[in-house]
Amino acid sequence: MPKLAYFTRVSNSEEEQVRRRTAVFGALLVIVLITVVMSITIGSKSVPLTDAWHALTSPTGTENDIVIRSLRVPRTVLGVLAGIALGVAGALMQGHTRNPLADPGLLGVTQGAAFAMVAGIIFLGMTSLYAYIWFGMAGALIASVGVFALGMVGGRGGPTPVTLALAGTAVSAFLYALTSALVLIDEQAMDVFRFWQSGSIAARGEEVVWQVLPFIVAGLLLALINAPGLNALSLGEDVARSLGQNIALTRGIGIAAVTLLSGASVAACGSLSFIGLIVPHLVRPLSGTDHRWLLPYSGLVGAALLLFADVIGRVVAPPGELEVGIVLALMGAPFFVALVRRRKPVRL
Repeated sequence: MPKLAYFTRVSNSEEEQVRRRTAVFGALLVIVLITVVMSITIGSKSVPLTDAWHALTSPTGTENDIVIRSLRVPRTVLGVLAGIALGVAGALMQGHTRNPLADPGLLGVTQGAAFAMVAGIIFLGMTSLYAYIWFGMAGALIASVGVFALGMVGGRGGPTPVTLALAGTAVSAFLYALTSALVLIDEQAMDVFRFWQSGSIAARGEEVVWQVLPFIVAGLLLALINAPGLNALSLGEDVARSLGQNIALTRGIGIAAVTLLSGASVAACGSLSFIGLIVPHLVRPLSGTDHRWLLPYSGLVGAALLLFADVIGRVVAPPGELEVGIVLALMGAPFFVALVRRRKPVRL
């Protein structure tokens, strides 16, 4: 009888935990929906909620209809996709490197995308936004593969968190130096790079959304597949092996997911600082260390944070606006300082 009572208590505790986490997921989803509504209705030209609904359901070609359908909706959808991608990528990166200060840029994704875009402008004469995205995506993928390959040199069972961090830092520094040298010799490349570096989701049509959507969906599927293995890795590689985990495969799937998610968002939106770093730390008090919940929570919080920052950027400097990457940096810098200075170190 005591044993039965014990197992009953454990079962009830697990069910209660699942209900609590499901409720949190629902609350975060509501927050995302609120920021979506804010993103569609608030800007240099505010649109009443009733007019926004009319534009979405039965447009008649009015000015508000054009603003909502041609500008606000594609911008909002891209913001949701990029926020989800960067939030999940940040949680994966911190989990795989066991580094609380890691973000997706540690794989060289950002600098790889920047170098490929600048090289395409200078050597191939690229002028199209869509060409920039494809070159940026290719550069991000190549840089990540290079980092992963360097991290495997001299190691057994795949790259370790330390070798990944070192390889990513080295590749990022090398590509940044090359990019800086190239933009000095071409004015057009300098202008494009400067705008891209600030990070923005404005002036992107729905074609951009369709271009990056397959990569983000594939990255999210790999992330969900990777979550159980990452939970095992968090217990230590020896324990993970004893549980039957293939360390190299698990880490490879995780790095592939980070590359697809961060590469697609960075190529389309530019450098969006701090989302991948901040979001997992905001989420862990709600989800704990279980990546099956940490990853979806991070995606939702990342989407809400990105849209909220974009709305702030639209209203703080009318009639113009601040790029969302600048607003995120202003919001993220104090958090980063607090994270570094906290008395109790973050442990992953």
